[in-house]
Amino acid sequence: MARILALNASYFLKAGGHFVISIKANCIDSTVPAEAVFAQEVKKLQAEQFKPIEQVTLEPFERDHACVVGAYRVPKKQKAAAAAAS
Repeated sequence: MARILALNASYFLKAGGHFVISIKANCIDSTVPAEAVFAQEVKKLQAEQFKPIEQVTLEPFERDHACVVGAYRVPKKQKAAAAAAS
């Protein structure tokens, strides 16, 4: 899933743009706990220049689902402004 998001972002998302991805752990790997799958996908996102801002599980509505929101190729000045705002 992270790979597909990375490919689409490279074509369609500008630097500093935001993304939302929904992750269904069982579709990626049903042999490991959902939390491990979520962590693995977030690491893949970070390796592709995504900066996850928030991760929320969809329990109790959907089991083994998570939603990740973040930014893509965040310029340094935006990083500094975001850190100052926090």
